[in-house]
Amino acid sequence: MADDTVYCADAQCGKESTSGLKCPICLKQGIESHFCNDACFKNSYKAHKSLHWKDDKPDSYDPFPKFKYTGELRPAYPLSPRRAVPDDIPKPEWASNGLPVNEQRNDMLNKIIVYSKDEIKKIRKACMLGREVLDIAAASVKPGVTTDEIDRIVHEETIKRGAYPSPLNYYNFPKSVCTSVNEVVCHGIPDQTVLKEGDIVNLDVSLFYQGFHADLNETYYVGENISKSAINTVETSRECLKAAIKQCKPGTTFQELGDYIERHATENKCSVVRTYCGHGVGKFFHCSPNIPHYAGNRTSGVMKPGMVFTIEPMINEGVWQDVSWPDDWTAVTKDGKLSAQFEHTLLVTEHGVEILTARNKKSPGGPRQRIK
Repeated sequence: MADDTVYCADAQCGKESTSGLKCPICLKQGIESHFCNDACFKNSYKAHKSLHWKDDKPDSYDPFPKFKYTGELRPAYPLSPRRAVPDDIPKPEWASNGLPVNEQRNDMLNKIIVYSKDEIKKIRKACMLGREVLDIAAASVKPGVTTDEIDRIVHEETIKRGAYPSPLNYYNFPKSVCTSVNEVVCHGIPDQTVLKEGDIVNLDVSLFYQGFHADLNETYYVGENISKSAINTVETSRECLKAAIKQCKPGTTFQELGDYIERHATENKCSVVRTYCGHGVGKFFHCSPNIPHYAGNRTSGVMKPGMVFTIEPMINEGVWQDVSWPDDWTAVTKDGKLSAQFEHTLLVTEHGVEILTARNKKSPGGPRQRIK
């Protein structure tokens, strides 16, 4: 039997609605959207209009034509409507209104969580599911596929596993995965962008399962005709993550990881993004410790058994600085050159570290040899 329950399309409301109020443009364009009342409709309209086709024509368009882009990539609107999550799947606190209130309160404590064996068991399971979802999504990466199609795959595979896609409505992020193409450093919003031969794309998958989050990402090559600079940037990022993981064990400071990452990036004529960092993960999507990836940072904290966190170096072909698109999410390189990223969720053990989101023999992607 079909579920006829409807929810308010205002991302800051999201409540079940019995109102008959619908967006008139959505009605005209055949898009399903419902609102509790006029207040919800007006409150959400700036974000909601991203679902509308321009001039009623089924062609993608740039919503920010006056913005000075740094590279060749452009957003390709409209966005697809927000994908639904079944009622029986446990949801994080922001699923309805976009606000991670308890996470914000925890941030004020600045305390690194040490997890119990029971909690680690659940985190390990969430990470295993995250790896499954990322691998399935990665298998779809090829020329001609849209980033919105990848979002659909991630969303459907996540809910199939009884999990919630953590990014969905987190601070009102509109999609279930981040897809960062070419010069996008992170937080790319899936849209009508068509992947083409020679592109690189990062898929950042996070999910919430049994009360715990998993977080991982990889950068993939699109097709076979990949440039020398793209391979160097991607492989340097992959190697930077490996270099940092090798240092992880009880007693290692979080501060020193950036030294190893930046050293390797510099040796390969790349730079390290400073705006974004690794973080604690598990009970909260993001929490202490903060883990900068550049040398000479001043972050605090020492690794102890039972700590769970991510390392996720963003490595740029050119300068390290980034700028943001007007969508308030998409971060791109300041010079428009390529950026690549890899991320694992890690557990500190008594004698070293366990990669909870490790690749397996069937995982798509993997390293390529640099072109000399």
